[in-house]
Amino acid sequence: MKVSVMATALLLAGMAGASAADVELNQTQMLGRRLVDQHCGVCHTRPTLMSGMYGPELSRETAGGNQEVVRGIVAEGTPRMPGFKYMFNAEQIAAVAAYLAVLPPGHQVVNLPPK
Repeated sequence: MKVSVMATALLLAGMAGASAADVELNQTQMLGRRLVDQHCGVCHTRPTLMSGMYGPELSRETAGGNQEVVRGIVAEGTPRMPGFKYMFNAEQIAAVAAYLAVLPPGHQVVNLPPK
């Protein structure tokens, strides 16, 4: 009995920590993931555990969750970010927005053990 309770608790704990990798992505979102990994990750992910990021973390909360705003930012850029309208077509820009719409916030948080 004790073993089955422990096994159930571990199973539920593992399910609670679902990440972006656990989400079933459609073809458009998979294209968006590839584009984000290849073109956006250099600024929007941590290169090492101890370093910061140049740009903000990207997630479904980016631009208030508004995909139209995300598409506009990806296409036109911001004062600190280049636009990709000459590199990506409209379908690719929409794919980036679709992928970010399912990406959970906090995926770049690093919890280091106490010293």
